[in-house]
Order: sequence, then C-alpha cells, then structure tokens
Amino acid sequence: MPRNRVLVVDDSALMRKMIADMINSHDEFEVVGKAGNGQEALEKIKELQPDLVVMDMEMPVLDGLSTLRRIMESQPLPVIMFSGLNSKETEQTLKALQLGAVDFILKPSGQISLDIGNIKEEFIEKLKVAANTNRKLQLYQSPPAPALKTKKSLPDEGGRLNKLVVIAASTGGPKALHQVIPRFPAGIDAAVLVVQHMPPGFTGTLAERLDSLSELKVKEAERGEKVLPGCVYIAPGDYHLKAQSRLKGAENELYIELDQSKPRGGLRPAADIMLKSVTEQFWSHIVCVILTGMGNDGSAALPLIKEKKGKIIAEHQSTCVVYGMPKAAIETGLVDKIVPLSEITEEVLSML
Repeated sequence: MPRNRVLVVDDSALMRKMIADMINSHDEFEVVGKAGNGQEALEKIKELQPDLVVMDMEMPVLDGLSTLRRIMESQPLPVIMFSGLNSKETEQTLKALQLGAVDFILKPSGQISLDIGNIKEEFIEKLKVAANTNRKLQLYQSPPAPALKTKKSLPDEGGRLNKLVVIAASTGGPKALHQVIPRFPAGIDAAVLVVQHMPPGFTGTLAERLDSLSELKVKEAERGEKVLPGCVYIAPGDYHLKAQSRLKGAENELYIELDQSKPRGGLRPAADIMLKSVTEQFWSHIVCVILTGMGNDGSAALPLIKEKKGKIIAEHQSTCVVYGMPKAAIETGLVDKIVPLSEITEEVLSML
C-alpha cells in the first residue's frame, strides 16, 4: 500500500527534522518535502502534490493562517496545524479550524522543543484521521459574518428551565459549532450544553468566538453556576461537565458540576459522561446532537436519552469532517433524524 505523502512546514530547521523523523517512523506516512515558510510551502505543494500538510502557525514571509487560507482557496488539502498555548496562537488556531484545518497539535513548551517526541502517539493518530477525512469538505468557505460588537450578559435567572440541548463534537467540531450555535435565535427557551474535545486554554477562546457571532450568550462552563435558558455552556478542556439538580421551593434548578475524574476512552471532557449526568439529573425535554468527530463518544449514553423520551440528531456523513461519532450513534438504531450540518439548528428548534 502506498504511503501518505506529507509536506512539513516550519521555520525551524531542527523542528522540521524532528517532525519529519516522527512521520517517517510510521509505515503509513512519508515526508516528501519540507518548507521554511508559507510561501515556500505553496510552491512545494504545487511541485510535490502531497496528500497532507503539517504546518506551524508562526512563520516569516507568510504565516500559517495566511498559507492555510491560500491552500483552501487554490488546492484544498488536509492540514494539521502546530500551535502554541499563548493567547495569540490560541485565537489563530480557532480561526484555522474555521478555515478548514482538520486538527491541531500543541507544541511542547520551550523555544526549541527537544521533547517533541512526547507527542508522537497523538500526532500519528491525528495524521491517520487527517488522511481519511472527507476531502470534499476541505474546500475553502468564507468565514461567518463579522462579529457582533454587543456584549451579552447572562439571561435573567428567573427563567424556568424546561428544555435542554446537549451537543457532542470532536474533530471538525469547532467549524461545525460555528455553523450551528450562531443560528439559534435570541429568546430560545432552552439551555445548551456542549462537549467539544479540546485541550485546556482553547475551549474558553472557542466560547468567546461563538459568543461574538451568536444571539445567545456563549460561555465556558463554570463550576456551580446555574444553567439558564438562552445560554450555551461549553465544557472546559480537561474537565468533565456534569449536571446537578437542586430543589428550590417547589421547582428544580440545574447547576454545572465540573470534575477531573478519570478520562473516559482517553477523553476529558467526555460526551458520554455529560449525557449520562443529564439523563440522571434533568427532569424535562432533551434534544441530543452528535456532530463530526473520531471515535464513538456519546453513543453509549444514547439509550439513556431515549429512556427519558429525548430526541437524538446525528450529522449526516456528507458534511462530517470525520464520520466516527455520528456513525457510531446511528449504528445504535436510536437516532431520530440524520441531517446535514446546515439543517441541524432548524431540526433542533423543530424538536424543541
């Protein structure tokens, strides 16, 4: 079987060598070229026709984000970005995912990352996913409309919570969430809980970006806060999000619980844990959405959703970057509707 051909783009010669050595050590991949900046990368793509691109964010001449945009406009390819954890690169990484990058890898700390081999297993797994993504979805799409400039406060705490939307997403999820969350109208009489598989530091930035584009308030979930209709809560990276009901007078109220109990299936946050918690603690109507992502997170809890008479939506294969989580959900036989990404918000509102 022919190897997947990879182009490595980084302004550090040492990093290029170390990344290339990791890739070449696996029998599914081979490095066919290296580039020191974005402009050189665009030339190498035309010349070498690689299957995949691994690219740093910060580079001279042409940076990673600008290069990615040009790749998606001219010759769409699966791209994995290398990112740092500073605020600028976190923001740029979210933009890269929105523009069509399949995924990203956090560079180990330090200017010259001699310990980059520590991320080899994760890196190879993400290369495998990228090699099998839906290539049609790599086509460049214009970013959403300009950010709304109004600052939104939390909804009135007096609102009675009777409906809950729970969303699970992984690879390709940030881009998908940008197409789902901003389409919810103001005044929706439901709260939204989201598990998106991301490391710490990125979920807060994702929430801020979605908040700036949405009519609803979107925020990173905080321990102990009350769940309010008209608000979207995103599980923080490295924390499981759980729901907890409390009786206040004659009415139940729902609160956010966060913990660092052991990962489930290597994941923290895990959608299965959130969904199980919701079915145990929430007293009313639930709509569950399974979006693009590798693996099967979310599917184990679907029987519990159905026991609570909840509705389940899975993203159609045609719009999934990775058809893992929706496929696993559909195979349970419990999914009520299978719809493309552009129709998911409308379907949720219909079910509510």
